[in-house]
Formats: sequence, structure tokens, C-alpha cells
Amino acid sequence: MEVAIKMRTQHAQPTALTRREMLWQCGGGLGGIALLQMLQEQSIADDSHSNRAVKVLHHPPKAKRVVQLFMAGAASHLDLFDYKPLLVKQHGKKSDFGEHVEAFQNGLGPWLKPVWNFSEYGECGKPLSEVVADFAPVVDDMAFVHNMVGKTGVHSQATLLQTTGFNRPGFPSAGSWVSYGLGSDNENLPAFVVLPDHRGLASNGTKNWDSAFLPSQHQGVMVSPGNANPINDLFPATQVEFITRESEQAALQTLALLNQQQNSNNDALLESRIRSYELAARMQLAAPEALDLTPEPESIHKLYGLRDLPESFSSDINVPEEIAYFSKKCLVARRLLERGVRFVQIWSGNDNGFPRRNWDSHEDIERDHGPLARGMAKGASALIQDLKQRGMLEDTIVLWTTEFGRMPSSQSTKGRDHNPFVFTNWLAGGGVKGGTSYGPSDEWGYKPLDRNNPTEVYDIHTTLLHLLGIDHEKFTVRRGGIDRRLTDVHGHLIEEILA
Repeated sequence: MEVAIKMRTQHAQPTALTRREMLWQCGGGLGGIALLQMLQEQSIADDSHSNRAVKVLHHPPKAKRVVQLFMAGAASHLDLFDYKPLLVKQHGKKSDFGEHVEAFQNGLGPWLKPVWNFSEYGECGKPLSEVVADFAPVVDDMAFVHNMVGKTGVHSQATLLQTTGFNRPGFPSAGSWVSYGLGSDNENLPAFVVLPDHRGLASNGTKNWDSAFLPSQHQGVMVSPGNANPINDLFPATQVEFITRESEQAALQTLALLNQQQNSNNDALLESRIRSYELAARMQLAAPEALDLTPEPESIHKLYGLRDLPESFSSDINVPEEIAYFSKKCLVARRLLERGVRFVQIWSGNDNGFPRRNWDSHEDIERDHGPLARGMAKGASALIQDLKQRGMLEDTIVLWTTEFGRMPSSQSTKGRDHNPFVFTNWLAGGGVKGGTSYGPSDEWGYKPLDRNNPTEVYDIHTTLLHLLGIDHEKFTVRRGGIDRRLTDVHGHLIEEILA
């Protein structure tokens, strides 16, 4: 197998000091990096491809950046995007799948029709639920994949499978692979940024964006827009009085000396950590500007639904709060993408808890999915429209996914149990053929209509990398005697959704 990934082993500049060498000689540690950024713009420009492992793309790319929208807890395809008239006709009748069904809990009650009405939208005539009707202006830009299958109905494993391609820890996130392969187009911002749910992390926490055996600078950097400190540890807390400019400088000088001594042994882990700290220092200049939404015009705030919001929100899950937080993350994502960030991951929903604040609607689809779906649709639709009007959608992939789907039968009369046997993804932009629906599920929305040819996460990742100009079979890293890759030993290109 061809190994197309090689780690950089040196900073070659034969006629001038490298940034690293100048850093050591100045003895300024992290405190001097911001100055170096301003003094060495030309040097940085000359080194613009040094942070990417794929120096030459395998084929001409259609896209150069990605936004992944992840619905934590398992969004119901049946109530959002995958309309099943038979469920309407058979609503309330005893469910009969014609085969043994292994339910996660006790979700084999009567058939449950879609909670909301569906209508057709766009020139493609795609049926959408009324809670995601905000996608109407962009549905002709979207490609739906309705025959997705997973391997497990357990949230933690299923979430890892969708984010990393493996259902167990220890493997890099798709965002980390893209960061490693393509790097960032902005030396002052990370290539991979994660915008979590404002209530907390999803199942697996930070493992969903871990870099694992890839260099540590390629792990996702978590940003929480709207928080007093959106990026943890980027700036000292204001109430910490013992941290002064002088004490920080002294500590950094000592750290720089220790790092220099240790780095004489060519420690790859230390090299990665140093690069991470260097990036953090440069982010102190770049991040506040990128996260500041006040310069955006009134029309953009209105598009994202960020005008006339209440000063406080109800303690119950509610639509205004979901719009405010999810749309703000989508707008921040657009600002990061246009500043050179390569991969942005946006999360909706936190880990299990009561009352539900995620998509795991065992008890009541309408109560939980309603606010979440309206907030998601408002923000995601605005993001697609915003990217399109800026000419960025043509080279930006928007990917919507969740860990699995939900059953066509009812649970607790108004909820739905887990369904790893079929669910929906959709993509837009970046070489994707809009207005298409690929791989139908069966008449119940229980399994793929063609059970012998389902779509798996490996196929989504294969297609994602292909659109970025990367052959998934050549994009490998040697680990433990194995050529590891994002798609493991699987993956087929979904040609039917390519423009």
C-alpha cells in the first residue's frame, strides 16, 4: 500500500534563522511568538505548506474545507427528512416487522407516524418536516443519504464510529485527519475547531475530536462562543493575581530552555506540544477577532435569527434558546472558515440526562426534537445561504449526521427507541450534487430498502476525502505495524451524489 503521509522532520531555511531558532535565541518563549508573527510574515508565507502532510493532492479537489453538524443522541430521520406515508396509514396499529427485532429498550410499541406534517420543497420536490422547513431555500443544494447503517445502538460507540471511523477509542477524528493532511490556511488559527453544545459535551467527550496517534496539534480545539472565555486556558483568568507579565515571562524562558535541551533528542511528542503552544500564542491575537460577531451587518444577524432574542431563556427546552446558540455557532463557523480553518465541527445536544437536552427522545419526540430541530434548521440553513452568497459553498462541504436513527414503532406512546439499522445523513456544497436523495430506506424506515447495499460511515468519509482531493486508500499512517487510515479497510465513493 502506498504511504502518502510523511511527517516533517526539519525546518529547512538555509539562509536565515527559522522561527523556532529565533524563538530560542530570543529566549522569549511563548511571549515572543506574537512578535515573531508580526515580524516574519514573509517567512510564514514561504512556509505555508509545511504544516500539511499531503504535499501534492491525489486528484483535483472540489472542496477545501468542511463543516460537520453532529446531532448528539440520535436524531429521528422519520420525523425530519425521511417521509414514510405508510406510517401515517398504519399509525396506532400493532407494529409487525416481519422478523425478529432487537430493540435497545422497549421501543416496539404500535407504529408511530411522523410527529409533524411533511411538505414538498424546492425544484427537487423533497419532502421535509415542518420543523425543518427553514431548509426550503437551500433544499436544492442538499444531497440526502437515507440508507445509512451503523454497527451498534450504544451512543458512545456509535458516536465514535461516526466521528472517527472506529467504534472504540484510540483513533483520530475525521477532523484530525483532514487537519493533518491539509493543514490550516491561517498560521494563527487551528485547522480543526470544535463548537460544542452550550450545555456540555456529547457522549465520549473530547474523544470525538482526539488526534490519537496523529501529532497532537491536529486534535480539535474547543471553542464556546458566548462564554466569558470562549477558549479554555488561552488567557489567564482575571481573578488570578499572582500571574503577572514578569512571572509569565520568567516561566516561559525556563520552559523554553528545558524544551530546547529535551528537543536535542528529536522528541516528536515534544515537537508536537511545542507547535501546539506556539499556535496558542498566535491565537491570542487572532481568535478574539474571529469570534467577535459585532462587525457582522444587520442582514446577517437577521438571516441567522440572532435579532430580537430574549434576554433570558426558559428552564424548559425552547426554540429561541436553540436558535440563539446553534445559529451563533454556525455564524462563528463561517467566520472561522473564511479565515482559513479547515474543519469545523458543530454539536447539538449534550450527553444523556434528564430532562432531555439532546436528540435521544425515548419519551417524547415532539418535546425534545421540536426545539432542537427548529434551532438546527434555522442555523444550518442560514450557514448554507451565507456560504453561497459569499461564493464559499462551492468549495465548502457541509455534512449533517448523527450516531443512528430512531424506530418507526413507538416507545412510551410518544417516543422512539434507537435504530442503528438505518438513518439519514445529508451533504451540501463542495462538489455535492444538490437536490438529490440517494439510497432509500424501506417503506417503514426501519432498514435500507436494498439491504445488500447500505451506506456506511466509511463511504461518507471516502466521499469527503475524495472531494478534498485525497484518495482514502493512499492517506495512511504507519501505526503498530499497520497502515492506518480513516476508512479502516472499507469505503466506497458515493458517485451518485457528486456533481
